[in-house]
Amino acid sequence: MQPIGTITPAELKARLQKGETPTMIDVREDEEVAAGMIPGAKHIPLGQLPLRHSEIPQTEEIIMICRSGNRSGKACDFLQQQGYGGLKNMVGGMLDWE
Repeated sequence: MQPIGTITPAELKARLQKGETPTMIDVREDEEVAAGMIPGAKHIPLGQLPLRHSEIPQTEEIIMICRSGNRSGKACDFLQQQGYGGLKNMVGGMLDWE
């Protein structure tokens, strides 16, 4: 099993500015996402992940995003148990995105 990695909002922003398009999953609730999301991210609330994880491609890298990095960490743990690899938690979450 691969260890779960981390990425900072600044690192992700730099990669997006270079034109990279990693798989990004935002696990925040609907009302949080309504206030803004990273362009290109897919919204799957954490509570729906067990039913909807099949929507996530088992790609090389999956970046999980939430408000602070806590829920996205839980999402990484769950997906790892489902056999996903290449998981990265965006530490600091959307609080540090601005």
